[in-house]
Amino acid sequence: MSLRHIRRLVAGCASMAVAGSLAVAAIPFSSIGAQAASPSCADPITSQPTGPATVAAASLPFGWVLVIGSGGYAGCSLYMLTSDEVHTLSGAPFACGATSPLGAPCNTVLWPALLTNGAPIAGPGVKPGLLGTVTRTDLPGLSSAHQVTYAGQPLYRFFLDEVPGETEGANLFDPVTSPTGIWYLVDPSRGRPAPGRARLTLETAPIDGTGPDRTVLAVSMNNDFSLFPNASFPVYTLHANRDAEGAGSEGDGSRRSSTCREVCALDWPPVLTSMWPEAGPGVDPHAIGIIVRADGSHQVTYHGQPLYLFIKDAYIGGPVNYPFASPEINGSGTVTPWGVFNAIPALS
Repeated sequence: MSLRHIRRLVAGCASMAVAGSLAVAAIPFSSIGAQAASPSCADPITSQPTGPATVAAASLPFGWVLVIGSGGYAGCSLYMLTSDEVHTLSGAPFACGATSPLGAPCNTVLWPALLTNGAPIAGPGVKPGLLGTVTRTDLPGLSSAHQVTYAGQPLYRFFLDEVPGETEGANLFDPVTSPTGIWYLVDPSRGRPAPGRARLTLETAPIDGTGPDRTVLAVSMNNDFSLFPNASFPVYTLHANRDAEGAGSEGDGSRRSSTCREVCALDWPPVLTSMWPEAGPGVDPHAIGIIVRADGSHQVTYHGQPLYLFIKDAYIGGPVNYPFASPEINGSGTVTPWGVFNAIPALS
């Protein structure tokens, strides 16, 4: 399936919607992907697998990440979805299910689930104890199937990745899933997101979609997404007792942690980074820092305040006529059980 064909599929689906430090050794990416000439990483799921899936680790610009380790899809990037946490916490349906606003099934076409027939196999760089499976009964055309998980997180391919090494789905803030979530590559060491280096920037957008335009601090997402690359989304601080106390970032002796976790983080995902964040034009590089969250991931801070995204800001722009296609600042001033979230004016 060519990229041109895939983009036609995206456009067609959109029209339908509008109308209706590794602990174990790892191996170089090149040696994993060498055998994957055909089929394409973008292929949809049409049948049950014939054998166990193998998961391996590969070195990409985002760091060490999980990829498929053998077979025709060897080297294809694997992703986790933050809003799958809803299923983990409550048993609710998976966020990437049989339907989507684009018409095509999320879990077999847009983000094909990594399925296995038998216990998944740990390839080089992967911790066997983190591999597992979850039973899916919502895959169109399949009555029941076993999806591979890592540290409890279901793993998926992406339909715009055609060949090993492509990462179009990395850091994709996706309004198509229900609920909205962020797709990340996966760090093999603990199964955390592998976001690469976060880049703070400025964005001008209307308040609540209809109010006056404001220029606020934002973060670049959708890094390699060809239809809408390097999009920016507003970031927010949480004014609550623990998030508002203390100063600084990791490196100056501060050990503050974020109070927005689990249920809170579903609506207000933390801004994550694998490396020291980058300051874009108009952003004070001296104000940027990080803290370490309870799961070991690194959250970006600004003037010592942990930063968050808001799921109601997620949209997809670009050449395709999606049913959600405009930047907005929808979270500023929102009162929650965890405190008040506010956008950050450009000159603060």
